[in-house]
Amino acid sequence: MPNMTRREAAGLLLAGAALTPRLRAAVSIDDTLRQGIERRKIPAVSAVVAGPEKIIYSGAFGKRDGSSGMNVKADSIYRIASMTKAITTTAAMQLVEQGKVSLTVPAAKYLPELGKLEVLEGFDAAGKPMLRPAKKQIELRHLLTHTSGFVYANWDGKLTRYNKATGNAPPPGEVAPLTPLAFEPGTRWQYGTGIDWAGKLVESVSGLSLEDYFQRNILKPLGMVDTTFILPETKFSRLVSTYRRQPGGALKEDPRTMPQPPKAFNGGGGLFSTAPDYIKFTQMILRKGRAADGHPILAAKTVDMMTSSQTGSVNVQKLISADPNVSADVDLHPGAADKYTYGFLLNPVAYEGGRSAGSLAWAGIENTFYWIDPQKALTAVIMMQFFPFVDREAVGMLHDFEQAVYAA
Repeated sequence: MPNMTRREAAGLLLAGAALTPRLRAAVSIDDTLRQGIERRKIPAVSAVVAGPEKIIYSGAFGKRDGSSGMNVKADSIYRIASMTKAITTTAAMQLVEQGKVSLTVPAAKYLPELGKLEVLEGFDAAGKPMLRPAKKQIELRHLLTHTSGFVYANWDGKLTRYNKATGNAPPPGEVAPLTPLAFEPGTRWQYGTGIDWAGKLVESVSGLSLEDYFQRNILKPLGMVDTTFILPETKFSRLVSTYRRQPGGALKEDPRTMPQPPKAFNGGGGLFSTAPDYIKFTQMILRKGRAADGHPILAAKTVDMMTSSQTGSVNVQKLISADPNVSADVDLHPGAADKYTYGFLLNPVAYEGGRSAGSLAWAGIENTFYWIDPQKALTAVIMMQFFPFVDREAVGMLHDFEQAVYAA
């Protein structure tokens, strides 16, 4: 039944007809996503599952926006935010391979502004920030593993208070300014703007903007034709609307306007992409650094570093939200002592009914997610488009999708 649609397959399944395992799996995942957005009132979802060489599943459900009636499709475009980070890390590791940068020398060698950083100790009785010089120098390895001391105000109350006291906060979506460190480099893990600075390092060393570097060295070689910091007007019709959870629980759509090109390219976030595009990147990791046509993106030994813990005894910590409109508290693997690699969250313990131990993952703040399971030679991407991050319904959809993928 090679030409059968999944709708036709579902009809046969209800009638008790025998289906191939692959069609049966597709119908099962379809049902999970379709029923999930209806039950959870999620406007749109796109998802792809793949092995190292082939797409196993692709599906899209819901509407592009609240008024046009247009369905989302496989090539619908999403803002992927921090899913940009793994691509920035790949760019930095390419420069490491070429001997142009080092993981273990002070990053100030490449970005002098990182040479004299301060640690935010707290605030005095008058509310004035108390700062002291950092005792350690930041290295590229710290930037790539979120152990640099740079943190996000979204999940750090002290930095939020500092930004209010100093007016230091950047406009949404722009590259973060230089901030004090929350701790000495290498001593703790806390999610933050370190990879923003890794992106600036890539630009400084390569002499290219991050957009140009990505396109030349990663995106075009991988065939990622819809991934960019600059959304063309010709593709605006494919962009999925952003929604925000309101106090009463409903999702409210942001005005649908053409995104303006950014003033600067941010290694920590800012890319637009599609689920089928991003899976090409995660498949490259499964293939130990090769594009589908064999073109080398990374050396196998580099991928080995990116797929193993680089934080030693330091564990990934739960993130406590400082702004519940942007993100809920983040604990992606409750009860587990997860680690961080160069570019990815790593779970040493398997998810029950889901990804294997040693899998890699991360996400974007508008509830886009991916994981890479080297043990099962499997990778998956699921994209939604609403705030807050790790909203209960988004996490529920991610869980149901993952369970359906592994059950199938």
